[in-house]
Amino acid sequence: MMKTQTLEEFYKYKFGYKPFNLLQDTGHFNVFRTEHYNRPDAGQVPYSRKDFYKISLIRGEHIFHYADKSLKVSGSTLMFFNPHVPYTLESLSGIQPGFFCIFSKAFLTENNRNGFNRLPMYSPSGKPAYLLNVEQDRQVSEIYLRMLSEISSDYALKYDLLKNYISELAHFALKFTPADSLYQHPNAKARITAVFTELLERQFPIEQPSQRFSMRSASDFAAQLAVHVNHLNRAVRETTGKTTTHLIAERLVSEAKSLLKHTNWNISEIGYSLGFEDPAHFNNFFKKQTHYSPSGFRGD
Repeated sequence: MMKTQTLEEFYKYKFGYKPFNLLQDTGHFNVFRTEHYNRPDAGQVPYSRKDFYKISLIRGEHIFHYADKSLKVSGSTLMFFNPHVPYTLESLSGIQPGFFCIFSKAFLTENNRNGFNRLPMYSPSGKPAYLLNVEQDRQVSEIYLRMLSEISSDYALKYDLLKNYISELAHFALKFTPADSLYQHPNAKARITAVFTELLERQFPIEQPSQRFSMRSASDFAAQLAVHVNHLNRAVRETTGKTTTHLIAERLVSEAKSLLKHTNWNISEIGYSLGFEDPAHFNNFFKKQTHYSPSGFRGD
């Protein structure tokens, strides 16, 4: 399945270090000036899910790739990065002065978390980008400056105050119209097909009987990509000429053949590692695809 970037991996990839307070029971929060902490040599963060929230004030020209969409923004933009949707941000103008804060799900109390996830920018179909004029940029910058001041203070309840600043950013954005001019890639269908193929291949090779192939249906992949299964199926079919189900079955058969020929695992173990709970289901699947039983193929 698609790898989820952890906070620890984010810090190591982006900054080259891991903060000492990363695993606090109360969750983690931090805030940065973009130009101070974005390493020029870090490159673009890979397209993936994250296990944390991120809110950024970005300036310049960027393309935000999320789920199956791409959004081109220019100028000052307040961006809400959702841990439920895979994404990456492609900069077209280099690192510009700005701010961003990151926080774990545990940082929000249960009531905060439930309320936060119901906000429009965090719904599966929500708009994640809010374009700002000069005055709005100034107001958002002031919120971030208060965050930076507070996080370095000795105030005992500073994290409660920082939660309020997060909420203030969200509600500030909701007063304005989100950016909705989608940048249409000429190869948008090819891009989602490539991501599907990458997700499929990441589950292989199967190297031990206890390893499980867990994403076996088009719906499984669509859920990981945060797109409707019909959209994924259309994109894959138009790009490859084959159905999503057919491509998954092809890859399963290829791996099954390799395991049958190059391991001494019994057929039940092979079927189980490929996601079949019942050996009979594996036998029927393999025979339908190859016209051989697993044991017959192994004996050839």
